[in-house]
Amino acid sequence: MTVAPDMTESTPIIGVVGCGVTGSRVIRHLGGHHHRVAAYDDVRSAARAAANSVGGVVVDSPSDLVPCDVVVMCQPAPHTETVAAFLREGTPVVTLSDDLDDLRLMLGLDDLCRRGKVPLVVGAGMAPGLSGLLAYYLSLQLDHVDELHVAIHGTAGPACARQHHFALGSTALGWHDGEWVEPVGGSGRDLVWFPSPVEANDCYRAALGDPLLLHRSFPQVGRITARVSATRRDRLTARLPMLTPPHSAGDLGAVRVEARGAAADGGRVTVIAGAAAPTADVAAAVCAATAMQVAAHGLEPGVHALGDASMAGLDLLHHATVLGVRVQEFTGVAKATGW
Repeated sequence: MTVAPDMTESTPIIGVVGCGVTGSRVIRHLGGHHHRVAAYDDVRSAARAAANSVGGVVVDSPSDLVPCDVVVMCQPAPHTETVAAFLREGTPVVTLSDDLDDLRLMLGLDDLCRRGKVPLVVGAGMAPGLSGLLAYYLSLQLDHVDELHVAIHGTAGPACARQHHFALGSTALGWHDGEWVEPVGGSGRDLVWFPSPVEANDCYRAALGDPLLLHRSFPQVGRITARVSATRRDRLTARLPMLTPPHSAGDLGAVRVEARGAAADGGRVTVIAGAAAPTADVAAAVCAATAMQVAAHGLEPGVHALGDASMAGLDLLHHATVLGVRVQEFTGVAKATGW
């Protein structure tokens, strides 16, 4: 690899598995912040194009990334088997997977992480990911958090679009007063106002990973829900193969997090924050910021989610804004405030 003048042999090397719509953007962020990058993709030309843009290298298989300081998983789910292989070799991992079943399996890798003395960060994209950071930020404004409600709109690329299509047609997940509930996917219609320019969209329950990770980060919260935007056609065809090919470069996306609870004076308070931008841009910024944090500062061995106190959420959220994420907060007046 050609090393830039401000890089040295001690500069962290971050490996990236998957150089599609989001992975290529992650690589650009890493290279732009002077990290050495090694990339793998099943489509070698995609890996070559992404790596060459930052003076990185292309490897022949994911196992060649074991010597990296951190490996970022950006390819379509499932990730668990490949992640476990890295952990056994002592390589820290950050994963973008938002597949509910995949996330459940990766949460079960905590013992493997501790035996290998390495961290695993799960759900480091837009949702889960930025949603967890926003939940953490909002929780600091309340004396006690009772409810967390997440809504998402948009997809990052073809694989992400297929995953959201599958999620809408699958059994959803929520946390309600001390127990898991599994409503039918596509139920629970709610009109959600996302940050501009996305604005109002009907949203429905789906097999989303946010409740699973948010409950882990905020075990005291009594109710946690997650919904995804959908049209009538989306709901009608959710249990069928996708009829229309997804957009190759993804689309405009948004995430909105609402926290309800008690203020210091005992009154009930609702606070809301979110972000709107091309979905892949948001996911890549959060993922890259997370990988750079792990490379620079490390984490305790074990599984971590972005809403956890262990993730230094405010610093990570600030870093994501430096990489282009514009957080908007509902203030009750006709304007939005940036982070």
